[in-house]
Amino acid sequence: MKFYDYKPAPSPRRARIFMAEKGIEIDTEQVDLGEKAQFDPAYRAVNPRCTVPALVLDDGTVLCDNVSIARYLEECFPDPPLLGTGPVEKALVAEWTARVEGEGLMGVAEALRNRSEFFKDSSITGPERYAQVPELVERGRARAEAFFQVLDARLAEAPYLAGDRFSAADIAAFVFVDFAGWIKLKPADTLTHLAQWRAAVAARPSAEA
Repeated sequence: MKFYDYKPAPSPRRARIFMAEKGIEIDTEQVDLGEKAQFDPAYRAVNPRCTVPALVLDDGTVLCDNVSIARYLEECFPDPPLLGTGPVEKALVAEWTARVEGEGLMGVAEALRNRSEFFKDSSITGPERYAQVPELVERGRARAEAFFQVLDARLAEAPYLAGDRFSAADIAAFVFVDFAGWIKLKPADTLTHLAQWRAAVAARPSAEA
């Protein structure tokens, strides 16, 4: 297998943490998004979506989404389980992962990619060119800030998003909280459950992946 990564970016960080939790080491190649290397013909041939992460399997299959990469690795390396055990926990991992992506990560991405000069012709990831929509900046910030509140409320009910066990949903949420810093947004000091959870996740060795 071969893993295509860009160390500073949030999306491949999720995959790295997932792999670190399972103790998986995979041959890795950096794709410099700062130099827009994702659009180079050589990388387009690997992943026409022009995104990272991407995982090339031994049979040549290319997985280019965190959900598919996590599912494949969970099937091949089931311990420790990160996508849940049992119907309820599996459903909660899926639900909270989707919520983190849709309500949290996408909010930050909206705010960042519709304001930064670097993304002026690529406000949405991928090979197509999309102009920025400045009106989405404040909406994105508001969505991300509101999701801090959602996370805090959930973490008042359970130690982790899917219940008692650390999961891929927590990985996604941990990356979201850090990614929010890219738009100078951080959880309010009053969100104590979120702060305690984040400190616990940050203390895990995988957080440095």
